[in-house]
Amino acid sequence: MGSAHYRGRATGRMKLAGVLLGIMLPMTAWAERTLETAFGEVAVPDSPTRVVTLYEGALDTALAVDMAPLGAVTTRGGDGVADYLTPRFDDIAIVGVVREINLEAVLALEPDLILAPPRLPEAQYRLLSRMAPTVVPLTQGFDPDAWRDEALLFGRALNREAEAQAALARVDARLAELADRHADEAPSAVLVRWMPQGPMVMSERLFSTGLLRDAGMSLHDADLVEEGRPHSDTLSLENLSRIDADWLFLATLNEEGRDALDAAQASPAFARLDVVARDQVVPVDGQLWTSASGPLAALAILDELDEALSAQ
Repeated sequence: MGSAHYRGRATGRMKLAGVLLGIMLPMTAWAERTLETAFGEVAVPDSPTRVVTLYEGALDTALAVDMAPLGAVTTRGGDGVADYLTPRFDDIAIVGVVREINLEAVLALEPDLILAPPRLPEAQYRLLSRMAPTVVPLTQGFDPDAWRDEALLFGRALNREAEAQAALARVDARLAELADRHADEAPSAVLVRWMPQGPMVMSERLFSTGLLRDAGMSLHDADLVEEGRPHSDTLSLENLSRIDADWLFLATLNEEGRDALDAAQASPAFARLDVVARDQVVPVDGQLWTSASGPLAALAILDELDEALSAQ
């Protein structure tokens, strides 16, 4: 039975490969625009209607410009897309998880455009690009402003660049409004993701920490995050004093993380933090604050920041 099962899986993979090899379309017959991507110039349809997003930032941007994709990947720590986006569509097919795309599920949607994540492996790109034009951003490393270029690229791919620019303008207006509150002195802030194993300090070079800085906060990572990494190693409760600041934003991804945080908050080490005494610890959704990107995520984070600051 084991060998038969193996032969069945192998046959399935061969069929998928055969289908992928057989669906290379003469895209120049319908494409009217080309985009510069991580894999060179890509011809895209003038009016895509069957869009699949394989990156949270791509889904966010598509919804921000009023395009409802057919498929998306799950958000980190969840089994669907991030909660902040669900009110913006009726239904969407899940075609994989972060870093693991279900090629058969993508193919079944018959896409005419695929919006993919930065640093997509070339082998996956070659397969996806046989299904439909696949747009991969040029982003390299960690850059808190990279999401802006990604949003504009995805907007151009959808032929809705003006709408993407308008979405970015709304974010900039919100940032300016919040930054005006701290024109004299920027309060310090730390963003921590609390996992079942314990807390991790998030890098200063991420999407959300970049937003906090642009909104007038002074971010720091307690010199715990190595260059080129998104977060620190897990901290022990004895080292919690390293993350003290004027404001502490505590992100959790799921129920297990929230349970671990609840237990930590009852510990003496947590209670001794100055930020706790000032009552300026802000619990936030990790799927939004530490995994998402895009104009809608930016506005959602800034709304929550505004609410926290206004409560003081």
